[in-house]
Amino acid sequence: MSKETEKQGDGAFRLEDNRELIHEFTYSGALSFCRRKYSRDTKNVEVVVSGIPYDNAVTNRPGTRFGPRAIRAASTQLAELQHFPYGFEPFKHLSVIDYGDCELDIHQPTTIFDDIESHATKILKSNAKMVSLGGDHSITYPLLKAHAKKYGPMTLIQFDAHCDTWTDDGKRFDHGTMFARAANEGIIDVTKSTQIGLRTYNDTDYGFEILTSPWVHRNGIQAAIEIALKRAEDTPVYLSFDIDGLDPAFAPGTGTPVCGGLASWQGLEFVRALEPLNLIGMDIVEVSPAYDTAEITALAAANIAYDWIALIAKKNGAPCSFVGKI
Repeated sequence: MSKETEKQGDGAFRLEDNRELIHEFTYSGALSFCRRKYSRDTKNVEVVVSGIPYDNAVTNRPGTRFGPRAIRAASTQLAELQHFPYGFEPFKHLSVIDYGDCELDIHQPTTIFDDIESHATKILKSNAKMVSLGGDHSITYPLLKAHAKKYGPMTLIQFDAHCDTWTDDGKRFDHGTMFARAANEGIIDVTKSTQIGLRTYNDTDYGFEILTSPWVHRNGIQAAIEIALKRAEDTPVYLSFDIDGLDPAFAPGTGTPVCGGLASWQGLEFVRALEPLNLIGMDIVEVSPAYDTAEITALAAANIAYDWIALIAKKNGAPCSFVGKI
């Protein structure tokens, strides 16, 4: 067996360099996000991927605690080829690790948000950007709190079927009130923030620009992109992508599916178009694999996170080499 062959497989444990690439079969081996090395060493790391396996705040179907595992499994093929459409391997140009999952005591529910915030705060102190794999959407609130410690009030770009700004008393732990709380606490700047894909009724816009799913269908994803970019300007931008922003035809494996949503390609086009913005972090949430079909929901989520990482590599100077019309 050659030295090259000996180094193949199980990169999640065997990679010696965070920018190293080794061959793995897509259908076997130790799982990590895009075969990145499992590590808690954040020195010189530019992006940290971490799972937040929590779903006690759901209001309908459970199961998103298994989301991080499903997204990692769905990401294996993404690590096999160069990124489309950029034509480079992001991990040759960006130091990325899989930090593993946030440790939570689910039998002490009032500790959950504090534990997630502490987990994220520790990672962000290293100056790495954070990609969080949920988990239900309530996890975004403590993630935003951790980011606000570093960046101050930030712009939220939210891809979702729901507003998640239901009336909040400051005490509830559910996945439909956290953005009202974040707005009330000044963690996010609603005058710069945009919600895309909504298709459920709410009484107030809280100051967000709301681009409903029917509006996007009529006007196009490019029109939505232009509004979000203009609104955010040069502020620090956090992307929160609820997978139920996609239509159930493209993302059946989620807790609160709503008909009439956007297509996978529209979600990916939107993420790639965020390049001009000051991107500081993102999460992809609400993947519930028990309700998924052929992994299509987990695949969509993995691609969204992967595209965001590739976008950061591109912003950092990774050269695009795709031949053809993009």
